[in-house]
Amino acid sequence: MAAVLSLTSCQPEDSITNNGLTDDNVDASFTITPVEGKVNTYKLVAQPKGVLKSLWDTGAGTYAGKMEEEISLPDAGTYTIVHTAIGTGGTTATASKDVVVATSDPLKGNLVQGGSFATAEDQAKWTVLNLSATGAAFWSFANNSATIHSPGGWAQEGIYQAIDVVKDKEYTIDMKVSSTSGSDETWFEVYAGKSAPQSGVEYKDNKVMGLSTWDGCAKSGFSGMLSVVGCVKNDKTGTVSNVVKFTETGKIYLLIRSGGNTFTKDGITVTKVEFRGK
Repeated sequence: MAAVLSLTSCQPEDSITNNGLTDDNVDASFTITPVEGKVNTYKLVAQPKGVLKSLWDTGAGTYAGKMEEEISLPDAGTYTIVHTAIGTGGTTATASKDVVVATSDPLKGNLVQGGSFATAEDQAKWTVLNLSATGAAFWSFANNSATIHSPGGWAQEGIYQAIDVVKDKEYTIDMKVSSTSGSDETWFEVYAGKSAPQSGVEYKDNKVMGLSTWDGCAKSGFSGMLSVVGCVKNDKTGTVSNVVKFTETGKIYLLIRSGGNTFTKDGITVTKVEFRGK
């Protein structure tokens, strides 16, 4: 594991006068230690002096956490861990460290190929499912992401890839989704079905999760992991859940299908698509 530390800080204006209401010496430093007996799992420990609240970002967005956090990084790669410390009066300081994960976890590694859409090679791992006869709805790739665009009028389009699964093993599906504006009469659905997608045929095999204005989400701007911001129920569990299990070993199709009647003008953007063993 390699670690590089950088430290920056910023203070509200009233801290400049040192009036005692703010702390201008907030320390955001922290340590990263591998957890013994756990694969690709790390303990983050922030120094506590003068820190009232900790915010962490392990690559999927900032969240409010504790002074000590245990994180899992199942995929090989370099990760920048960012800690923002908040002190008295709202004073903040930020520190970051890089963690190099040498090998992927054989049980929890991501089975999706090209889930970041970062390169042409990544994008080529996905097949477009043509569902709009006129091509009015379409996917575009840029900035390490894929975005679904639709002019409305129920135009939709899908993308998918095949994944090999093991009988009775539980998997989780997730991805980061965002849009700067909301929609009306719009869906964004994720499927994990056995049947092969067919051009021009709306896919409906084993809906796992998603966004739906009818169910109360995506009506306004959003950004976060689909397992958190989504509201579509899992066909198998009848609850909002991103867990799937299959009765046979073999090939399934991970498919994302989106469209609507009055679709957001900014499109719905997706990245960090994951399909992992539990």
